[in-house]
Amino acid sequence: MANMQALWLENQTVTWKNDVPLPSTPTGEALVRVHLAGVCATDLELVRGYYPFTGILGHEFVGEVVESAGAPDWVGRRVVGEINAACGECEACRAAEIAAPPQLSPTHCERRTVLGIIQRDGVFAEYLSLPIVNLHHVPASVPDEAAVFTEPLAAALEIQEQVHIHPTERVLVIGAGRLGQLMAQTLALTGCDLKVVARHHHQKKLLEERGIHTLSEGDILEKKMDIVVEATGSAAGFHLARRAVRPRGVLVLKSTYKGEVQLNFSSLVVDEITLVGSRCGPFPPALRLLEQRLVDPTPLIEACYPLREGQLAIEHAARPGALKVLIKP
Repeated sequence: MANMQALWLENQTVTWKNDVPLPSTPTGEALVRVHLAGVCATDLELVRGYYPFTGILGHEFVGEVVESAGAPDWVGRRVVGEINAACGECEACRAAEIAAPPQLSPTHCERRTVLGIIQRDGVFAEYLSLPIVNLHHVPASVPDEAAVFTEPLAAALEIQEQVHIHPTERVLVIGAGRLGQLMAQTLALTGCDLKVVARHHHQKKLLEERGIHTLSEGDILEKKMDIVVEATGSAAGFHLARRAVRPRGVLVLKSTYKGEVQLNFSSLVVDEITLVGSRCGPFPPALRLLEQRLVDPTPLIEACYPLREGQLAIEHAARPGALKVLIKP
């Protein structure tokens, strides 16, 4: 079997290897040559030990199908891919198939594997394998540098799948990093009264160039926002979000938290706050926004490293205030 280059995570250490076997492609899966991959906050948390994963990191990618047993029409297509590979048989998968709208989703499959996160090698490599049903064709007008943002852009859009946002509502995003910037662009399309808490000058500049108003933490008024999206993944960010949301408002948690966050549940009950956990989202509308250029993620690209220098890419992405760092096999 041929080998490939990849970034391997083991015992919280990332190593470049050039002798990793090519992924196997069982029936129903495709072999994809990676064009570009993006470093995500989840990748950084995995390196820090957020979840016990050993294997190839990474889940944001754009690439080209080079092998697809049983579906030859996919070969040669430029694709992005949803990261949750579902079993198709458990309760969550069956409920998603028959319910309208589904109460459960394949993203909550009881036996799912997750690209570069749970029991499935990821995309910081020359090749990856994913089920064909997970793949989405990339329109010709969308360059690789934009298409590589499809997965986090879809995650940003999941908020609007879960919460109906009216143009009259006051919405606050806390955190203006990689995902926060994409959420701000998509939320701005709703016409809501949007504000974003941004700490770094370059984050503020990108938002203000798009007409999105920024705030400092000290500018936030207590209990005035209808919807608050917490995107920092920190206890301080959560408590700031809790302070900002009004009674009977909605608090969307768009980050995972390592460890525990202390919370006064009584205040949530008294103020009748709705908590919404939010993660993976819909790819087709994300690709439409990119194709129609209603969202432009390319100004977020801060650096691009060759795969062999992937450790440096991860270190770069971990710098405070860093935006998107890409890896090119």
